Amino acid sequence: MNKTRNEVIATLKANLKGRVSFPLSITGGKGTAYGWITIRTAPRAAENEYGYMTEAQRAELAKALGLNSVHMQGVMIASSNAYYQEYLDRSAGKTPSKIAEPYWD
Repeated sequence: MNKTRNEVIATLKANLKGRVSFPLSITGGKGTAYGWITIRTAPRAAENEYGYMTEAQRAELAKALGLNSVHMQGVMIASSNAYYQEYLDRSAGKTPSKIAEPYWD
């Protein structure tokens, strides 16, 4: 699997559409974090005063991705084919074919 960051973002959006009840913002990083991808609520959909995801939104996104929990600022996907594939699988409702491992110290 050698999809570009933008292809992965487009697929994540398509896979998660209809799997959560609120609008998502799925964006790529900038500068040295270019390859990283963030999944979170769209800014106007966040209900708390700081713009963070609510507990209900976090639980719903976690369930859609097959995770135990999601951080209040969303899900960060590291810049590697292994992480991309893991989250493409998760967003499609599949068990990940492989769980990616950190490549940094």
